[in-house]
Amino acid sequence: MQMYKKPTNQQEYEENFALKNPLMDATEAKVESARCLFCYDAPCIKACPTGIDIPLFIKQILTENTIGAGRTTYATNWLANACGTICPTGVLCEGACVYRKRNQPPVQIGRLQQIAAQALIRSDYKAWHKADPTGKRVAIIGAGPAGIACASELRTLGHEVHIYEAKDRPSGLIIHGVAPYKITNASVLEEIDYLHKQLGFVLHYNHPIDQKTQIQNLESDFDAIFLGVGLDKTRLPSLPGISMQGVVGAVEFIEDFKNQKHQKDVPKEVIVIGGGNTAMDAASECARMGAQVSLVYRRPKSQMGAYEFEWQLAYRSGVRTIFSASPIEVLGDKVVRGVRFAKTISEGGHLRILADTEFELGAQLLILATGQHKQLHLFDLIDGLELDAQSRIIINEGYQTTNPKYFAGGDAVNGGAEVVHAVRDGKAAAIQMHRLMVER
Repeated sequence: MQMYKKPTNQQEYEENFALKNPLMDATEAKVESARCLFCYDAPCIKACPTGIDIPLFIKQILTENTIGAGRTTYATNWLANACGTICPTGVLCEGACVYRKRNQPPVQIGRLQQIAAQALIRSDYKAWHKADPTGKRVAIIGAGPAGIACASELRTLGHEVHIYEAKDRPSGLIIHGVAPYKITNASVLEEIDYLHKQLGFVLHYNHPIDQKTQIQNLESDFDAIFLGVGLDKTRLPSLPGISMQGVVGAVEFIEDFKNQKHQKDVPKEVIVIGGGNTAMDAASECARMGAQVSLVYRRPKSQMGAYEFEWQLAYRSGVRTIFSASPIEVLGDKVVRGVRFAKTISEGGHLRILADTEFELGAQLLILATGQHKQLHLFDLIDGLELDAQSRIIINEGYQTTNPKYFAGGDAVNGGAEVVHAVRDGKAAAIQMHRLMVER
């Protein structure tokens, strides 16, 4: 377990938030790629949601054809650099590596993928040739992973593409909600800028779609529309004192933190409530800012939504974890000073608060990683768009919604999953949109 001192300048901040998976140098990449067995049935490919030909790009790295390796990764994954950097490779491609069966470390596929993707991004190589213009126009709402992947695929097929993004930067959760020790904003923007210049989709920033007239204009001006929006703001629980100053949502905290870096005011004591990966990120960030962090989850550790390696990362950062405890009241007078909890027990999938088990923790900042709202304000503007019981957009096998003009993918459909799943959805939806538009 490491205890961090609060950084006071950019250098100290960078030391505390050094990338957990830094880019390999040429020698490291050569040695690691030589470990690959190039399996004939390649279980790593099957475990990759985007189906990257992993043995091929690793062999290309081994033979010093890094540009070719980059082309291989982008052939099926339009955000190959981001996914290689932040994907939970330990439970996806690397989790399926045959070395695991020998109780040996798997090939570091994610870090090798970074080598391949960044080699292509930083080259002058024109990797894609766009098809002849089809005369068809597609609007994409949201410049997150699904939207960028959809736009990139559509451009190679010859369609005109306009992306409408509510924020001032692209990539959605990658840039706004992923901890800085996982990926830097500079790396994220470099990849998007590369795709933008290569493929020529049109980006409209600071352009939220929140009025019926905007929807009507899009429907009249475009042949198809893709909904690539992510989730909305943090869903706050109903607790006494929840509206006090010093209570924030985890996604909002992480976004604000990534903008302010070491200038972000993080107090001495912090409580993070939640058991997912976002909670782990928020807790780790506060610990790296020198705070004493208590991470509290209402269920046992075995029912935690976060990956084990994410919890281990938070633990090693100095985060104290309390399981099977539920908040019952936020304490303070206009400004938070702590939280009162009670111990819980899980019986048949249901939680029960145990009597006479209350305890208090002090804090000047309470971060809630308690789930996010869906973008219902947007969905309500679209006629004929049906949602399921969890307010997720209903689609068919071709990513088409119940309103045939609209397609959707990513968090709006799956309720919140990995970036790589959103990239897969965006590409697959674009292929189906192309088929339907060309057939018309």
